Amino acid sequence: MSQTRQRAAFHHLMQQFHASAGQGAAERWRYLEAAHVLGQNRLSLHLRAHWQMLRFARSLGDRNEARGQLRHLCMAPLGHLVRRMPYGNNGRAIMPALRPMVPNAALRACIAQALQASGGAAEDPAEKP
Repeated sequence: MSQTRQRAAFHHLMQQFHASAGQGAAERWRYLEAAHVLGQNRLSLHLRAHWQMLRFARSLGDRNEARGQLRHLCMAPLGHLVRRMPYGNNGRAIMPALRPMVPNAALRACIAQALQASGGAAEDPAEKP
């Protein structure tokens, strides 16, 4: 996928997160997790996903998640430097940071919707970004 399309879909997911302020935490986390999966192969997007996850965890008063996001923010540049990225990992603190994953159906659907909204047919979000 092109970098332009990836960024557009990432921004769409972030806009959906901000627009979902009245929804439950689980729904809002889904947008952030999808943005993480979509953007984790680009350092700037990866860091922005974790930064927003940190801010959201703090707003929820979730100290464990916030601490985990701080660790992820510190580790992400190193992962990019050594090219060791756990593709598909949802970025949450409750998941091992280096474990590759296949995104669940809800995340894949969220990513596919963001890709469609950013122009064109959806690609398989289970593939490496």
